[in-house]
Amino acid sequence: MNVDFLQNEFWQQDGVWIAQVFAVVFVALLGDFAQRRILRHLARRLEKTTNPWDDALLEALRRPLSLLIWVLGISFAAQIAAAQAQLEIFSIVEPTRDVLVIVVLTWFLVRFIKQAEGNIIAAREAKGEPVDLTTLDAITKLLRLSVIITAGLVTLQTLGFSISGVLAFGGVGGIAVGFAARDLLANFFGGLMIYLDRPFSVGDWVRSPDREIEGTVERIGWRLTVIRTFDKRPLYVPNSVFANIAVENPSRMTNRRIYETFGIRYEDIGKMAAITADVEAMLKNHPAIDTTQTLMVNFVACAASSVDFFVYTFTKTTVWTEFHVIKQDVLLKINDIVEKHGAEMAFPTSTVHVPDGVTLHNAPAVVIEPG
Repeated sequence: MNVDFLQNEFWQQDGVWIAQVFAVVFVALLGDFAQRRILRHLARRLEKTTNPWDDALLEALRRPLSLLIWVLGISFAAQIAAAQAQLEIFSIVEPTRDVLVIVVLTWFLVRFIKQAEGNIIAAREAKGEPVDLTTLDAITKLLRLSVIITAGLVTLQTLGFSISGVLAFGGVGGIAVGFAARDLLANFFGGLMIYLDRPFSVGDWVRSPDREIEGTVERIGWRLTVIRTFDKRPLYVPNSVFANIAVENPSRMTNRRIYETFGIRYEDIGKMAAITADVEAMLKNHPAIDTTQTLMVNFVACAASSVDFFVYTFTKTTVWTEFHVIKQDVLLKINDIVEKHGAEMAFPTSTVHVPDGVTLHNAPAVVIEPG
């Protein structure tokens, strides 16, 4: 009789709210299962579209939505338990739920920005359209930073802190931080100037005549720019450095230049006009030479051992390896033209005139006649 009484008392006092908690958790489990099935079905349908935004939205929503369902379900179940238990620990349920909801929304937005960035790059590359990776990277970084800062301020407001007080303290503290971290801020604004002015982008070949900097840009961060040198070593350059040096960007050249000087013998000076005319004609008919640019072939100097002419022209390609193949072909054809006219390339020579001859002592008499 006492056992039946205790069991009835238990179910009247505790059994109902325990059943309610179980029901809430079970509904959360069903909700999570249902959203996974629905999103998986939607993903198969959206894969057939060419819009990069819907795929990014769906992919970004998967895990945060699952976490949101469990946060709401567990917090609701905790509130049911709090109404019965009356424990102090349950007082943190509501603010914790609010903070976790903000975290979930922030996580979703950050994932969406990242997914959208990747989908935009993939879509443009599939269409063969150019992609400005530097600008796109800067925009996505600013968006993520804005989302995180906003989420932090909203979280503080939710927890009862005054945002105006936080901002005022940040303004005063920012002065001290600015002095303490001026190098860090200089690098940050240096990176911002790189994103705005765009003197180079990821993948560009850059070099500086002021510093020993030359290589391919791998990454542009807010503090450092990573440059891969031609010997495959990574070079980490603080962004503030680029505000004080000159930077060349050979990747953006329109043509590559061939500028060479050739010398022939003095006895072949009479053939100079014909040689330069044939070299100029060869360059104008060469398929790899850009004839819309400056093209010059002229007798330029009477040197110590040769008479010189120079070639000044530009190739159509800017690819370094292709340029050297073209330059080799041009140089060999110039040599053929010189030989075709019966001339020879000159090399440094010296003539010694001895007026009375030279006699070698302690040796068989050998006389070198003058002239």
